[in-house]
Amino acid sequence: MDKKEENNKIAGVPRTDLALEVRETFDEDNVEIQGVVLKEDYDKKKDIRVTTVTIKDQKGADAMGKPIGTYITIEAPKLGEEDESFHEPITKEIAKYIKQLAGDASKREILIAGLGNREVTPDALGPQVVDNLFVTRHLVKEFGSSFLEENKMGNISAISPGVMAQTGMETSEVLRGIIRETMPKLVIVIDALAARSINRLNKTVQITDTGISPGSGVGNNRKALNKESLGVDVIALGVPTVVDAFTIVSDTMEQFMSKQGFGDNEIHQFMTELNEETMGNMFVTPKNIDESIKRISYTISEALNKCFA
Repeated sequence: MDKKEENNKIAGVPRTDLALEVRETFDEDNVEIQGVVLKEDYDKKKDIRVTTVTIKDQKGADAMGKPIGTYITIEAPKLGEEDESFHEPITKEIAKYIKQLAGDASKREILIAGLGNREVTPDALGPQVVDNLFVTRHLVKEFGSSFLEENKMGNISAISPGVMAQTGMETSEVLRGIIRETMPKLVIVIDALAARSINRLNKTVQITDTGISPGSGVGNNRKALNKESLGVDVIALGVPTVVDAFTIVSDTMEQFMSKQGFGDNEIHQFMTELNEETMGNMFVTPKNIDESIKRISYTISEALNKCFA
């Protein structure tokens, strides 16, 4: 571990939910990590970069600190901007990779869970996505399963389970009860994430087939939502909306101190003391987060509607 990576891990708290950013913390000379495959595609016309990190075995999982599975990161600089012409291309791109991970399950019963607290804007992505979904499960009871087939609709149900401070229940407990009653074949969870880089806030979508640990990026770990805990396949889709305040300060101070001739050990010591004495557990979000969340949640809901409804 080099000094820069060590600085990022002061206090032992993960600074990012993005597998791509974890991969970037490795030494650039170490282009191959055993058990990890990296693939990158860039569409210059659409200005969309897609990076797929595949963790193939336990060695790769240990190196990355993440479960075995596929992590697809879509970087779209215009995602959070008010640009209607960009809405359709990014919607199609998100839908494409959701379908890729869903496979045959996309034709079965699907439960979509919008995680987070709708009263806290940076955490309201999941609930706002659910607000815009076209749910269809109730139509089966009213018109029969043939109605969905004739109209080429999926069997979609959705829930915003809230957070433990609101309900007194773990999200996993709420979802297990719903799954037991409705028996979906696939669960898709939507959540706000934490990023390592401010340049990825509201501009990045991560889609993975490994599930999610809500709140892990901000050090507020809740029980994991995955196939082991829920009993069905889980796809997690998230957008980073916050970045650790210490990350911003450390990046700025590291560049400044390096230019002033300070050594790596001196920089590391300064950062350790700064974090312990002044920074605490603070996270930062862009000033236009309310507008961004509204637009991004609509884009994601349209992608899900395109996939299944």
